Order: sequence, then C-alpha cells, then structure tokens
Amino acid sequence: MSISVQVTFDAADPAALADFWAVALDYVIPPPPAGYESWDDWARGVKIPEENWNDARALIDPDGVGPRLFFQRVPEGKTVKNRVHLDVNAGGGPTVEFADRVDNVDRHVDTLLDLGAAKIAVFGERGEYWVTLADPEGNEFCVQ
Repeated sequence: MSISVQVTFDAADPAALADFWAVALDYVIPPPPAGYESWDDWARGVKIPEENWNDARALIDPDGVGPRLFFQRVPEGKTVKNRVHLDVNAGGGPTVEFADRVDNVDRHVDTLLDLGAAKIAVFGERGEYWVTLADPEGNEFCVQ
C-alpha cells in the first residue's frame, strides 16, 4: 500500500494562494468539520482569534486522486528558485494532437496570468510543449 502525500506551500497570504491554486488545478476547499456550516464558524467555535483565520488553508482534489494541498503563513518571503515544482497537466496528454495540446496549455496559462501568475519561459521541443510560470507568490511551476 502506498503512502499518501500532502504538498505544502509556505505563503504570505494562504487564502489568496489557495484561491489561485484552486483554479489552477480545479481543486476545492474541503468541507468544514461536522457540526459547522463554514470554516469561519469552525474557527469561532474553537476560539481561533479572527486575526489568525488566514494562517492556513487547504485544498483537495474533488475526485480524490491528487494530493491535498496545504498553505501555511510564514513570515519570510520566497528568496530562491524552487527545488521541487508542480507540473499542471492541462494539455490533455500524449493522445491529444500536438496543436490541440498547445491550445489547451495556452488557454490555461492565460487564465492563470489573469489570476496573477507571471510567465517565465515557453518551451517546445521533442514533441512537447510547456510554459513555466510563477504563482502570485513566486513559486515556479509548469503548465504542459
């Protein structure tokens, strides 16, 4: 049996970064614990001060396939290139015609640019096409 993983992002603004990645991956905020209508109700119920409500956020794959993402507030900003990054597979995979994969990638990239991503580079080689972006807090990732 495999061991599941969670991908954790350090962030200045966990809620905003979670909102970006929810669109990037078609992920959702998990439902609050039983007995609570919302996460704000839960935070009130467990007496978390309102100024700490944005200390963390989580996202899940609604299909239950991908890893959980966790965003935690940290005081320091990002200073160097990621050693690990996510590849967002928006192109459709190798069974999709190359021109259609490029169109799919470019459409998703445009959506993410509108949400605050920054384009770093565009690559097309050996029948592959991908775009390297940085999310709104500077974390590099690829859309392929």
